[in-house]
Amino acid sequence: MTVTANSQLLAGRVILITGAASGIGAAVAQCCAAQGATAILLDKNLPALEKVYDSIIEQGHAIPAIYPLDLKGASQDDYLNLANSIEQNFFRLDGLIHCAASLGQLAPVPHQNSKLWAEILHVNLSAPVMLTRACLSLLESTDDSFIVFTTDSVQAKAYWGAYGIAKAGIECFASQLADEQASSGRIKICSFDPGRVNTEFLKRAYPALNPSDLPKAEDIAPDYLEIIHASAATVHGKQLQHSVKQSSLASE
Repeated sequence: MTVTANSQLLAGRVILITGAASGIGAAVAQCCAAQGATAILLDKNLPALEKVYDSIIEQGHAIPAIYPLDLKGASQDDYLNLANSIEQNFFRLDGLIHCAASLGQLAPVPHQNSKLWAEILHVNLSAPVMLTRACLSLLESTDDSFIVFTTDSVQAKAYWGAYGIAKAGIECFASQLADEQASSGRIKICSFDPGRVNTEFLKRAYPALNPSDLPKAEDIAPDYLEIIHASAATVHGKQLQHSVKQSSLASE
């Protein structure tokens, strides 16, 4: 399946996107809105969320919702409150796309700051796990729902510390959850590594790298739509990568 702009393939669906204030999260949110979805924009940066909101409205897409939340300090109760709010206001949730990420400290193991280590593990691993758990019953109550976890190939590389460990954990969690959901077939679950993308996050991670030749967030966002529209048999339980995404979905 080739997804084209404004094809309205997500009309009537409600999709929660984390990290929606900037980078890949913002681009994915705008892509989903262009397909007709009601995008719930979650991030800690309210002014940036409002800019994404305004951009979606200006393009004439479905009115999105803003949900400001700092994952660093959020608890399970915060995520349950979010799920309850979605149910009360939208009566459904069709998809959850995890794009939020925090880089933390790139340093050798002996020099890792313990407090920052715990914070980065929480934002990149515990937070998406708790949010997913809170939203599961809503996702199970709709047909053809999905969860996409954004991951990264740097996991076992030197100096990547808690961020790398968290991304390895997210892939493991995605596989566990996909296995648990396989028998019911109600939620399509996978992880996706978009590779190096020209974003502010990448510039912080690779300050010496010239990002001009790399794809921009808006170039990568359609990959998420391809995953959303792919059959469960094609993507469920898989760890997809941008470089092999087209061949992985070729059967579509």
